[in-house]
Amino acid sequence: MTEPRLHDVQCLDSRGLHRMAYWEWGDASNPAVLVCLHGLTRQGRDFDALARTMLDRYRVVCPDVVGRGRSDWLKDPMAYGFPQYVGDMVTLLARLNAQAVHMVGTSMGGLIALGVAALDGSPVSKLVLNDVGPRLDPAGIARIAGYVGQVRRWKTLDEAADALWAISTGFGPHTREQWLVLTEPQLKRDGDDLVPRSDPDIALPFKAVTPEMAMAGEAAMWQAYDRIRCPTLLTRGALSDLLAHATAREMTTRGPRARLVEFAGVGHAPTLVQPDQVQAIREFLLSTP
Repeated sequence: MTEPRLHDVQCLDSRGLHRMAYWEWGDASNPAVLVCLHGLTRQGRDFDALARTMLDRYRVVCPDVVGRGRSDWLKDPMAYGFPQYVGDMVTLLARLNAQAVHMVGTSMGGLIALGVAALDGSPVSKLVLNDVGPRLDPAGIARIAGYVGQVRRWKTLDEAADALWAISTGFGPHTREQWLVLTEPQLKRDGDDLVPRSDPDIALPFKAVTPEMAMAGEAAMWQAYDRIRCPTLLTRGALSDLLAHATAREMTTRGPRARLVEFAGVGHAPTLVQPDQVQAIREFLLSTP
């Protein structure tokens, strides 16, 4: 089975430099580049199924956003936020020497991709936003706040998988094998235990957001969304508690006028493992504008 190569790139932050890891699939000289960005507490190996499907056409790159996966943790935890994440992705694109890229982003990764696509002179020529938009439903935010940053330990992979599934049922139906494949890269050994690879301090800025900050952030995200000009696909779990259907519909009428595809029986967020989800993205990315 094809496996990705692990690389890293040095990125600038307020305290110096940190190392951001990224997984690369396919021919490193391929000028067709697909960058996939994961959710808040996840990591780049979430996209293994999608990458294997796309590497016949793309060089697929899946970073571990700083503070997650194999990447460094920030010395200043309050720097975990979109200005840092977008800056890191611009550094990554420079390392890849990518003149034009397609981007797929799930949840937090979708907002990072939105930010990169909205920049003047952005190289993003096609964009997929997976179950996220400028307006986030408070119910979904509250649910995520209930578990992000928790420090947990498990003795076995099965025990960890069960615990993570308990907070991830919105991902929709998965076989046990599929869920174990998604779970294992989330973990690392600490003595005799398994622990999450993500920095628990990513919760600090997330939980520090006030209603006023949330309103300002939403306004800024809508302004960014309205600047996007590239073809955009919006995928949504039909049962999502983070991206309301009304918000998704609004995203089809302004800015890039995203094409909307909803997946029945799935909440927040589709994992892009199931064949119908992968096929929807493949058809969009490979379609002629």
